[in-house]
Amino acid sequence: QVQLVESGGGLVQAGGSRRLSCAASGRTVSINDMGWFRRAPGKERELIASVRWNGDTYYADSVKGRFIISRDNVKNMVYLQMNSLEPEDTAVYTCAMSSSPSGPYDYWGQGTQVTVSS
Repeated sequence: QVQLVESGGGLVQAGGSRRLSCAASGRTVSINDMGWFRRAPGKERELIASVRWNGDTYYADSVKGRFIISRDNVKNMVYLQMNSLEPEDTAVYTCAMSSSPSGPYDYWGQGTQVTVSS
């Protein structure tokens, strides 16, 4: 069974940095698409960063230049390094994995709360 468990959320001051971790089991992160989503209060969930099976990365305009997605294939983990955090980044961040290379995101973690104070 595929399981994704996020960690690293918490309260951070504006301008600060935070690293989120996603521990995966049941599937290999290096041969699947991995994505980070977030949902802010009153807003829809959005994809903010992803790394495909082939290593290609994507970033939403709202986080481009500030966030970095990376993989640790040995530990079978995915990370989201968040820099220059803003209050608008406050959201529940969720890790997701595709069901196949280039396939849809079918596996989801429970989410971790990130709150950025001004």
